[in-house]
Amino acid sequence: MDSTEFSNPATPTDSWRRADTLAAIALFPLTAIVVVWQNLRLGVLWDLSYILENAHRISLGDVPYKDFPFPYAPITFLIQAAIIKLTGHLFFHHIIYAALAGGAGTLLTWRILLNVLRGKVTNHRLIAFLLSTPLTVLGIYSIYPHPFYDPDCTLAILCGILLLQRLEIRGFTPTRAFCCGAVLLLPLFVKQNTGLGFLFCIGASLVVLTALNLRRGKSISGFLYIFAGILATFLSALALIHHFAGLHNYWNWTIQFASERRTPQIADMLQPFQNYNLLIWLATAIVGIFLAQIASKRAHKQNFILTLTSILLISAPFIWSIIYLFLDDDPSSRAERLLALWPFLLIISFAIGFLRARREQGINLILPFVVIGTILGAFLSQQLWGSTYAIWPLLIILIAILISELAPHFQHAQWSTPSLAAVIAICLIVSGAFYVASRERLSYANVWEGEITRSNLPALKGLSVRGPWIPQFEELVRYSENEIPKGDGLLMIPGEDLFYYTTGRHPRFPVLMFDHTVNPYSPLRVQAVAKSANINWLVVKRNLQIQGTPYEDEAALLQLLLGDFQLVQHLENYDVYIRK
Repeated sequence: MDSTEFSNPATPTDSWRRADTLAAIALFPLTAIVVVWQNLRLGVLWDLSYILENAHRISLGDVPYKDFPFPYAPITFLIQAAIIKLTGHLFFHHIIYAALAGGAGTLLTWRILLNVLRGKVTNHRLIAFLLSTPLTVLGIYSIYPHPFYDPDCTLAILCGILLLQRLEIRGFTPTRAFCCGAVLLLPLFVKQNTGLGFLFCIGASLVVLTALNLRRGKSISGFLYIFAGILATFLSALALIHHFAGLHNYWNWTIQFASERRTPQIADMLQPFQNYNLLIWLATAIVGIFLAQIASKRAHKQNFILTLTSILLISAPFIWSIIYLFLDDDPSSRAERLLALWPFLLIISFAIGFLRARREQGINLILPFVVIGTILGAFLSQQLWGSTYAIWPLLIILIAILISELAPHFQHAQWSTPSLAAVIAICLIVSGAFYVASRERLSYANVWEGEITRSNLPALKGLSVRGPWIPQFEELVRYSENEIPKGDGLLMIPGEDLFYYTTGRHPRFPVLMFDHTVNPYSPLRVQAVAKSANINWLVVKRNLQIQGTPYEDEAALLQLLLGDFQLVQHLENYDVYIRK
């Protein structure tokens, strides 16, 4: 079997060169440094606690879906549980994981770009490197720097895309194709909506390629091995889930409950595309492409001005994100101009995907649609504003596809394609750096007020949070060590802190954090479960780092619980109660 399985004899891959080594040396550590820097200057307690508190209880042997409600896919939590199990409770270990995963995401994207651009543009190595550099500040872990499932899902998706490209370049073998299929399934068990979007699009695309090969009388055995890998891995995952947690439990929490609590309205999904500025940028890009076509046919003296104008028009939305930095100092408005690039590029890429469908084959044919479908799947979580923080590599891939399609219009001027890539890269680096530094994506938590404090607790070495949160929490930990027996059950309301991870205690109450997306219990049910689980202590955090009210029924719940508990200690930010 060979690369003709994709009906596209691939351009032979270039050997690894010194330039590739230099690019890898630059991209990986720069991305990792940004992730570490982010961790050293901010901490988001709510999301961080949800990951590590549940990973801690999994490391103690509790089974998600069966022993406690758990509306998320398991892989990220299993990875963090393994880190805890193997290296102990030390927060800095999780920082190292995020930094390494962030650097790996940037490297994988860079290799994908090389394959997208090879044979399409003359300076494909230079352009791939230029387009990858924004990921040093917009990488999968650069915006939100703590271990989380969104970045991990993107990392798994990038692995699957690169393996597909390698299959096309190096040729099919049963082992390669089967392993590739196995990897293509992994995102589904990292984050449901993004992984399902990716799996659906990649599966449908491979079915289309299989049908095309059948129509042309070519072999489809390679595709069958990919499907076999997907199916075998899926069945193996179901068998493991059924053995440990039960398929009914998994379906109930990760599909039914999660979709009920998190699925957005269609109007919310369409809102980013209902923008008059979007029409302006689309019209500008079309004019820019038209001028590039004219420039390629005009006399040499007129080429430079027309080509430069076309580059500026095509990259106008990117340039505007920088210009706006000087027009408005509001971080939210600046972020909106940067995020406005997403609907613009999604529409442009969708049109390009159809326009090039007749002349492209193999992975080049399906890649735009796979990436677009995956992005839209990710938007099912928190739409444009909330969902894009970990999927910027997918946007970079769309930009590379766009440049590869524009390259024929710039053949008359060898400087033009690298210049376009450089303008886009510089704009994304500058506006992206302001976006990351402003912490605007993390504005749902108070991450900007107060001095940076670092924990003195052994388990939290490396945790840095602005404000009084760490000293207040350390007071609670000292009190619990002295006054609360380690075997006693506690109920933490609403559960924003790394209490169990820090103290090593085994949670006795099924729900560790109370908000609409993870807590299935009514106040009456919480009261009943607290009694049946022998919960003898109640800890209420009065002021939260997270903005707003994560648990809308907190007042009603406390009214019920205070009939069963009495106050024994009033700490700086916590009230501690004991059962009457």
